[in-house]
Amino acid sequence: MSTRPPSPSVRRRIATNARQRIATRHWGDLRSRLGTVRERAAAHYGADPLHLLALLACFALAGYAASRVAAAGIWVGFLIWFVGAAIVHDLVLFPLYALADVAVQRRRWGRRRPGPHVRWRPWINYVRVPAGLSGLLLLVWFPLILRQSGETYRKAVGLGLSPYLGRWLLVTGLLFAGSAIIYAVRLRSAASTRRGPRPKQRPERLRRK
Repeated sequence: MSTRPPSPSVRRRIATNARQRIATRHWGDLRSRLGTVRERAAAHYGADPLHLLALLACFALAGYAASRVAAAGIWVGFLIWFVGAAIVHDLVLFPLYALADVAVQRRRWGRRRPGPHVRWRPWINYVRVPAGLSGLLLLVWFPLILRQSGETYRKAVGLGLSPYLGRWLLVTGLLFAGSAIIYAVRLRSAASTRRGPRPKQRPERLRRK
């Protein structure tokens, strides 16, 4: 009794399945080896190797910026600004906004709960993020926002400083408004989740009976 040979489509399917099994096995071996290498590197480095790659990328970016500053011939002023900004931030600004953050968290705000089973979500990060971004923009662009270098800027680019204060205020308002909207949406979703689904109403005919 002779058996019929498999058709070409069946042979192709068998070959495809075999290749997929081989590829899956090789990929699993590769992932296992990469995991072993990553664990050994983390044991010697003290952190994930991605941390080292990110750190090297930051140093490369900082080196490129320093080379551009040196090529422009303004490295002395840049160095003075950098050291002064670091000192002012660490000695003046950081204690101020750290104290403000602690004071805001400890203050008991008179807020009425929307329901007996609703818990307020932590709100402090919804204030920290827009305030931090707005402060960072002010720290970087304060000579233009506060109009401290009007003549120098006008000679360099031929433009005035009038739009910067309004645009910074607009961006700050948008940041806080967006953060408030996100907080309200998440608070509403949390309240609806805790209340659970609404009970189904009985049909009118059954209620009459």
